[in-house]
Amino acid sequence: MSDAHEQQAAAANTNLNGAQALLETLVANGVDTIFGYPGGAVLPLYDALYSEPRIRHILVRHEQAAVHAAEGYARTTGKTGVVLVTSGPGMANTTSGLLDAMCDSIPVLCISGQVATSAIGTDAFQECDAVGISRPVTKWNAQIKRAEDVVSITAKALKLTTSGRPGPVLIDIPKDIQIADTDYATDELTANLDVAQPTPDLDNPTVVASVRRAAALIANARRPVFYGGGGLINSGPDACDAFTGLVKSIGAPCTLTLMGLGAFPATDNQFLGMLGMHGTLQANLAMHHADLIICVGARFDDRITGRLSDFCPHASKIHIDIDPASIDKVVRADVALVGDCYPMLRALRKELDSLGTDSSNLDPWWQRIGVWQKADCLAYKPSSSEILPQYLMEVLNTELKGKDAIVSTDVGQHQMWAAQYIEFDQPYRWLTSGGAGTMGYGVPAAIGAQIAHPDKPVVCVSGDASVLMNIHELATAIQHKTPVKVVLCNNSHMGMVRQWQELIHDGRYSHSYNESLPDFVALAKSFGWGAKRVSNPADLPAAMKECMEFDGPFFLDVVVQAQENCFPMMPAGYGHQQVMLSEDNWYVEE
Repeated sequence: MSDAHEQQAAAANTNLNGAQALLETLVANGVDTIFGYPGGAVLPLYDALYSEPRIRHILVRHEQAAVHAAEGYARTTGKTGVVLVTSGPGMANTTSGLLDAMCDSIPVLCISGQVATSAIGTDAFQECDAVGISRPVTKWNAQIKRAEDVVSITAKALKLTTSGRPGPVLIDIPKDIQIADTDYATDELTANLDVAQPTPDLDNPTVVASVRRAAALIANARRPVFYGGGGLINSGPDACDAFTGLVKSIGAPCTLTLMGLGAFPATDNQFLGMLGMHGTLQANLAMHHADLIICVGARFDDRITGRLSDFCPHASKIHIDIDPASIDKVVRADVALVGDCYPMLRALRKELDSLGTDSSNLDPWWQRIGVWQKADCLAYKPSSSEILPQYLMEVLNTELKGKDAIVSTDVGQHQMWAAQYIEFDQPYRWLTSGGAGTMGYGVPAAIGAQIAHPDKPVVCVSGDASVLMNIHELATAIQHKTPVKVVLCNNSHMGMVRQWQELIHDGRYSHSYNESLPDFVALAKSFGWGAKRVSNPADLPAAMKECMEFDGPFFLDVVVQAQENCFPMMPAGYGHQQVMLSEDNWYVEE
C-alpha cells in the first residue's frame, strides 16, 4: 500500500457505539489498565470491556478505593490512572479520591456513567450532578452530550490529566450516549485538541535573564538549601536526576517534602532529611538560617512553612514550578522560573557550570549544620518489653534494603515515622496522601502499584484506624493476585489525634481510643491472606522477614507502644526554629 493510501486508511471513519469508541480512545492513548466498579448506568461500557482484550480491568470493592488504586498506579509509573464507575453513589464515592489526587497533583481520569440524557434533571434512579459534585476536586470535567463528541472529549480529558500541573479529570457519559452509534476518524483518537503542554521558552530573553539571576544567587550564596517537592516526582526520573546532579555539583544541603521523598537519595550525605512539621531538626534549622532557598516543585504548604512570619527570614527565594498559580501564592519568590522542572534545572545547571562554583565556600555552613545533626533528633530509647514504632520502621527499612521496594502509607503517626526512618533513593517508590491526608489511601494505593509492578515488593504501612477505612480491599488483592504486604502499626488509637489531644488539648482524649478493634489476623485470614501478630521486640525481625518472604499477600499486625508520640514536631503556628524534640524538650532559637 502506498503512503497516500496508508494515510487515507488511517483517517478513515470508523463506526462503533459510544462505549466502544471511548475504549478505543483509551487504548490509542496507551491505557491498558482500568480500576472500577460496575453499575446500571455504566453497563454498556462494561459490555464493551467484555470483548476488549487490550485493557485489564481491576475490580475493587469501593469506588473511593478505585481512585486510590489508580493513584498508586499513576504515582509509580508516571502514566494516567483510569477509573470507571457508575452514576449516583458510584460517582459520589470517588470524591475523596479525586480530592486526594487534586491536592497531590496525581494524573487520574475518572469516567462516570450517567442516566440517559432524557432522564437528566428528573431525579431518576441513581442520578446525580456528577459535573457539579466533581468540579471542586478536578482540574476539568465535562458531560458528553453527543455521541460524536465521545472521542474528542475523552482524548482531551486524558491529555489534561498530565498537562501542566497534573491532576484528576472527570468525564460523565450518559447511558444512551454509550449505546449510540458514532463515526470518527482514527486520527482523532490521539489528537491534542488545543491542550497545550506548557513548556518554557528557554530562548525568551525574560526567561534567560531569570535563569541567569537564579544562577548568580546560587553561586554567591553561603548558606543555600535546596528544597524539593512532589513536582519533581511528577516531572519524572530525569528531573530527579537533574535535581540530584545540580545539588551535588554545588555541594549544598538538600531537604524534601513528604511528597518529594525519593527525588534525592536519602542515603546521600547531603540529604538533611524531611522538612516540616515532623521533619528533622537539621532540615528545619537549615531552612531558618539559610540565605538562599531553591524551591523546586513544591508549593510552600503550611505543614512546611510553619508560621509564615518566621519562614526563612534571612533567605532569598528561587521558586521553580510548572503551575504559575503557585508562584507568590504563599511565599514571595525573588526569582520565579515557571515551567517543567526538568528543562529549567538543565538550563540552571548549564548557567552555573559556566559561572563556576566553589563548594569549599559552604564549609562553614556544613559545620554549622553538623552541630544540629549531632543532636540526632530521630534517636530513641530502645525497649526490651514493647515494640516502639520507631524500631518497627527501622526493622522494615533494614528488611527492604536492596529490594527496590515500593512503600505506601495511610495517614497518621505511622505515616510520619515511615517518612522519617525508611530511606528512598529513587522516585516512584513512595506513595502517601499529603495534601488531603486521606485515611484509607494505603491499601488500595499499594494494590494499584503492585498491578503496575508485579515483580517489585510492595508494602503498605498502616495504622489500626486507617486500615479499617478500606479493609474490604483485601479481597481485591486476593482476586487479582497482588502479593502486597500490610505492616500494621497497631497502637489501638487514632495516634496522631491522640498526640495532639495530649500536647495541645491538655490530655482530653475525646474519642481517639479504638475500643472495638477486630482480630486483624483472623480477619486477614478470612480474606485469604497470610497473617501474623507480633508484640515482642525480639520477635519482630523474624516476623518481618516471614511477612516479606510470604508467597502472596501478608498482613503483619505489630502491637506497638500505645502512648509513643512522633517527634521532632514543629507544632502548627510555630516556626522552624521552635522544634519539640520530646514532650518536655524544646529546641528554641530566637
